[in-house]
Amino acid sequence: MANLGPTDSSIHTFTTDRQRWKKLKGFARENRSEPTPAEAHLWQALRGNQLSYRFRRQHAIADYIVDFVCLPAWLVVEVDGAIHNVPEEVEYDGGRTHGLQECGFLVIRFTNEQVLHNLPQVLAEIERHVQLLMR
Repeated sequence: MANLGPTDSSIHTFTTDRQRWKKLKGFARENRSEPTPAEAHLWQALRGNQLSYRFRRQHAIADYIVDFVCLPAWLVVEVDGAIHNVPEEVEYDGGRTHGLQECGFLVIRFTNEQVLHNLPQVLAEIERHVQLLMR
C-alpha cells in the first residue's frame, strides 16, 4: 500500500484511487445514510468545523472506509460497537489500523458507550490529537 504522506498535495481531495472508489462508494453512502446512534451523535459534534477543523465521515482511504477523518491532521476516528470485541474483528481491526498507519494516518478508537455517555471527554481527546498532529 502506498504511503500517501503529508506532502502529497492530492490528499485534500483524493485518498483512494478511482477503481477502489467504485467498489467502496456504495458502502460509504449506505453508512452515511444509516449511521449507528453513536456515529450520528459524534457527527453532530464534529460537523461544520466545530472543533476548528473539518472532519469527513465515511471517507475512503486506500481500501478502507473510515468513520471520521480530519485530513489536515491525518487523524482517523473510529467508533466501535460490541462486534469489535469478537476475536476475528479485533484481528481485522488491527490489520486495518496498520494499513491506515502505512498511509500516514493516526487512528484513534472509541466505543459506542464512550461516545454516547462521555461525549465531552471524547471530543477533548480528539481535539488533543488534532492539536498535537497540527504542530
